[in-house]
Amino acid sequence: MKKITVSIGGSVLVPTLESNNIAAYASVLKNLARRYEVFVVCGGGGEARRYITAARDLGVDEAAADELGIIVTRLNASLLIAALGAAACPGVAEGYGRALEYAGCGRIVVMGGVVPAQTTDAVSAVLAERTGADLLVNATSVDGIYSADPRKDAQAVRHDRLTPAELLEIIVGSRLDAGSNTIIDIVAGKVVERSGIPLLVIDGKDPEHLEKAITTGEFTGTIVSESSEFTLPL
Repeated sequence: MKKITVSIGGSVLVPTLESNNIAAYASVLKNLARRYEVFVVCGGGGEARRYITAARDLGVDEAAADELGIIVTRLNASLLIAALGAAACPGVAEGYGRALEYAGCGRIVVMGGVVPAQTTDAVSAVLAERTGADLLVNATSVDGIYSADPRKDAQAVRHDRLTPAELLEIIVGSRLDAGSNTIIDIVAGKVVERSGIPLLVIDGKDPEHLEKAITTGEFTGTIVSESSEFTLPL
């Protein structure tokens, strides 16, 4: 059975607690788990950034602010596990070793953040490497990787396909402050480059887009792969 690791941005999983995509993502992930071994990493989103901002206002250092953000990612992961029910391994995997232990349960493994200064994108890239994933997916709030931030630059162009080296050229210089919200951070980019695992970046606001991309190959987004021959469906 092929393995996929999915990084779900907190801003698409839990835009707000009152209006969230947790049940919809749980449904899609259950469908995928019938065909693949699935690992999921949940981001913190706006809720994490609100806690981080409040912490900074109190004079908290960046590492401690990061730890608050990690707590929020694990809360989001806990909500997703609750929605997945028996389809998920019980409990949030708080480290890569525990995730590998959980992998033997035959159910979906869910993580949040791990350590300060490491975004959940980086966590998902390392997790994909540790588990030997066949595909890493970043479901985010933007429909792919652009030449610049499309929310700020109307001339930004979306890339359909990039090599890992080209991806790193785009993201080099990204900041790693607590709550960083870049499309992919440089640590994740470096891990993608060294592991050789294909990366798919798609708009995750519609959870069904994730399932459709992986199972049919129909999507709008960016594939990052050393091989020009890599295509979906997986």
